[in-house]
This record gives sequence, structure tokens and C-alpha cells, in this order.
Amino acid sequence: MAGGAVQSVQRAVAVVEALTAAGGQASLSELVAETGLPLTTVHRLLATLGEHGLVRQTQNRLYALGPRFLSYGEVVRQTLSTWAHPVLRALTEQTSETANLAILSNDRVIYLAQSPSPYTMRTFTEVGRQVDPHCTGVGKALMSALPDDEVRAIVEHAGMEPRTSQTITTVAGLLEEMAAIRSRGYAIDDGEQEVGVRCIAVAVPTKSVRLAVSISGPSARVTTERVPQLAPVVLDAADRLALIVDGREAGGAVAAP
Repeated sequence: MAGGAVQSVQRAVAVVEALTAAGGQASLSELVAETGLPLTTVHRLLATLGEHGLVRQTQNRLYALGPRFLSYGEVVRQTLSTWAHPVLRALTEQTSETANLAILSNDRVIYLAQSPSPYTMRTFTEVGRQVDPHCTGVGKALMSALPDDEVRAIVEHAGMEPRTSQTITTVAGLLEEMAAIRSRGYAIDDGEQEVGVRCIAVAVPTKSVRLAVSISGPSARVTTERVPQLAPVVLDAADRLALIVDGREAGGAVAAP
């Protein structure tokens, strides 16, 4: 155990993470198997978490994440947006295109923050909007950071509805795209979500949350020739965001007393 860590807190976090990995609910035996903790320990932790509204028991005796996490989640999203805005603004200044931050939540992608392009003709995605992962740059970037079996599970649950004639609509095609993204380090949405729009997206290499950053604009301006020039700028922004989110920038880490 790391110096200064509190074992009971670590164990409670392990239970919450096991519930999250299970899709939000699981049986007691499943949680014991996933955490490797004794049954009595897991049961006590669930009871304590339940007292604080963080866990509840369903009618079929499964344990589920409690409603209190909803308020926590909203605060965290607002905080992430605040942290990200300077990086997104800098990205827009460097590229003159709209910059976005998005998060993967189960099988949906949610936009958390945006810095608009200064051009009159620009892309716009409402903050809070949820989109499919298979046809968006941020969605494909996020999935590229996952193993293929998790990618397959996401799209089998969410579906692969064609948004344009360019949309990838087969699992085999998507997995081939995942390999290409991992190889070059960034994803491209080439009119797959919306005709006439091109997007370059990168998964943010954080330890704690699945985020992606992107720039997008009209295909006439974000041309295929410009993609190799713009991609390194987005990659740099992703690295900067990872430092901020993981607390590795000055002032970000939790200091020992």
C-alpha cells in the first residue's frame, strides 16, 4: 500500500470501481470476485456506502450505484470543463477551428466543453450533447484506447446507425479503423457524422477518466492536406490536458500534510 494511503478508503474505491465496471450494478458475489476482498468486508463497505446514498440495493437484490453520484458527476463535469477551457482556447487560437472536449460514458459520448472557431462558417456542438461513438472523431479516439473486445461490446449495445454515406457500419470495419488510429495516434471523422465536416481527435492519456480532445471544421478548410499539420497540435493539447486532469501540473497534485 502506498505511503499515506488509507486501506478502508482504497477498499471502498475498489467496490465503487467494480460497480462502475459492471455497468452500475452487480451482485455481492460478483463484487467479491472482482475486488478480491472477503465477503464480509465487501458487505460492510456496501452498507456504509448505502448509508451515504452512494450505493443502493435493487428489488432483485443487486447492488447499484446510488443517486448521490449524479450530483458528484455534474460537479466533476463542470470542473473538467473549467480546467480544459484554457487548453481548448489555445487549440482554437493555433488552428482557427472549433475545439471540443468529450467523455465516454458507457456507450455514449458526451461533449463537456467547447471553444468556438472565430470563423462565421464553423462547426458547433452543444455542450452536454450525447452522440454515437462509431461515427465521431472523439468517439473513435476514445474507443481506440480500449481493447477490441470492449470496442465490440460498446457498438453491439449502441448500434452502428449510418449517419452519412461515409459512416462505418460494420464491426470489422470499425476494428480496422481502430488499428489505424492506434498506429497514427489520432482519429479522423471524414464526414461520417455530418456531411462536409472533418474532425481530428485524440484520446487524452489520463489515468482516471476517458476523455478526448478534437478540432473540427468545414472539410473545405480542414482539408486532407492540412490534417498532418493539425494533428500534432491536437496531440500536444491532449498531453497538456492529461497533465492537468491527473494533477501532474504545478498545483494539481494532492500534497501530503
